[in-house]
Parts: sequence; C-alpha cells; structure tokens
Amino acid sequence: MSTLADHVAHGFAQTPKSLSSKYFYDAAGSRLFQQIMALPEYYPTRTELAIFQTQGPAIVRALQAGAADAPTGQALAVVELGAGDGLKTKILLRELLAQSAAFTYVPVDISPSALEELVASLREELPTLPTEPLAAEYTAALATLAQRPGAKAVLFLGSNIGNFGPADQRDFLQALAAPLTAADRLLVGFDLCKDPRRIRAAYDDAQGITAEFNLNLLRRFNAELGADFQLDAWQHYPDYDPSTGAMRSWLVSRRAQTVRVAALGGQAFDFAAWEAIHTENSFKFTLPQIAALALAAGLRVVEVFQDEAGDFADVVLARA
Repeated sequence: MSTLADHVAHGFAQTPKSLSSKYFYDAAGSRLFQQIMALPEYYPTRTELAIFQTQGPAIVRALQAGAADAPTGQALAVVELGAGDGLKTKILLRELLAQSAAFTYVPVDISPSALEELVASLREELPTLPTEPLAAEYTAALATLAQRPGAKAVLFLGSNIGNFGPADQRDFLQALAAPLTAADRLLVGFDLCKDPRRIRAAYDDAQGITAEFNLNLLRRFNAELGADFQLDAWQHYPDYDPSTGAMRSWLVSRRAQTVRVAALGGQAFDFAAWEAIHTENSFKFTLPQIAALALAAGLRVVEVFQDEAGDFADVVLARA
C-alpha cells in the first residue's frame, strides 16, 4: 500500500476526518500554489519577499554569524526545507555569491516536479551556484542534515511552521534543533496576527484559486489512488479564530455520500451531509509567542526581521 493510501486510510479513520497539507503539492498543486502567491489577497509571499529585498544583506550576515565556530575549509550548507520556487531564497543566494562565499545550496521539497523546476531556473539564473537538491519529506531531510559536516543555515520560510498545530510546532523545531551545533542558524518565517478579515480573505480569494488548490487533493486521490470523489459534491471552507491565531481550511461534503478508494481494496468511506475534512492549519503568531515557542524547543531568538507594517517576521534562531 502506498504512503498516500496509508495516509488517507488513517486520516479518514479520525474524528473529524483529516488530511495532511503536505499532500497538496503534486505537480498540479504546486502550479496552483504559484498562482495563489500572486493573488492580491495573499499577502504572506510578497511581504516576506519585501523583507528579503530590503534586509537581505543583514539576514545573510545573521545566518553566517556562527560559521566562524565551524571547522575551517568546510563550505556553509544553505538548507531550505520546502524550497518551492526559491523566489525569496534567490535573493540570499545572490548575496552570498556576490561575497564569493564558500557555500552549497540544498533545496528540499516533497514535490519532485517543483524541485526539478527550481533546479532548472537556478541553472539559468545562477549558473555558478553549487546545488544539491533533495526530494524528501522534512524528517528524511533532517536525518541527512544531521550527518552533514560544516556550518548550516537552515531555512523554513513562508510561515510553513504555521501548518503545524501548537504541540507539533514545538516538536518540529526541537527536531530541527537537535542536529544543530553552535555554528548553525535557523531562519524561520512567521505570519503575524493582524486584521482577522484580512487573514481570512488570504485563504478564500475572490477568484477561487485557493478553493481549487484545496479541491486538488481530491483530484490527486482520484488519479493516484483510484478514488471516486465527485468534486462538485465538495466545497472549500476556511475559518479563522483570532483568539488562538488558528487559520484552518476544510473540505465540506455538500451531501451524504460514499467514496470508494481502489488502492485500499475498494474500501468505502461514508460522509454525512456537511461533514468536513480538515486539510490545513495556517497558524498566526505574536512576537512573544515566537520567543516562547523557541525557548520550548531549545532555541533562542538571535534576530528578528520584519516589514514596516508588522505583518510578517523572519526570525533567526540558534541553539539555546
């Protein structure tokens, strides 16, 4: 049984039923997310991009600060988890190339197609860049990271940390911190709390691209697992709770229905009318919450880079 089939079987056995957002990113999902990042409602990408454009040299200095403690003669490894199209990271990579710094870029992504597109664009835009792409889930990437010599700058951008629930945020950062040395740095993007209406609109755009992105999960199950989801029987529903910072997305069944999955031996799953499948978290943070989360994970805040409006923060962390 495939990992994806296992995941569906496990997720649909939960109450409420749930799926992991990491499975959004097949080839079609990656293309849809590229469209989402360009939407007028979706502020996180352009806001973090602006931080990199205006503060890139300072960010690079902060990431290199511990490298003096690493053994000499070893190149810095810039390891990016969930690299995507590398739009923001290319700003930092250009800065490092301009310095003639000794480094290697290690983009990590669960989507092989997204990784192939990134590597192709890097060959064209930055042909002298040493690159070692890794198509893997984060846990596999962390295992590789732990065995790599030299100083490391680990990037986890786009507020992907918000895709985890609170306990998992801490556990994931602890897992990131475990293989790090005093020479290493983490750069983590955090979407900050703001007008609740603005946050909700970012996940429910007027063009319906985010809805298509969410529904693409069901298309993927049909294509890869032989499921028989009828897409017109489902709707995308986002919900934001400003008291907890929890932005959640759901797929809601418009009617009572039964879905069968060939890859699970034709197993049937019943859905009641208006039953919801939880598909994604996108938690928002305050700066005190970020500091507390870092401390709980065995990390300390080294430096914080924000946009002028205070919408987003890129935070440099090191082992406590």
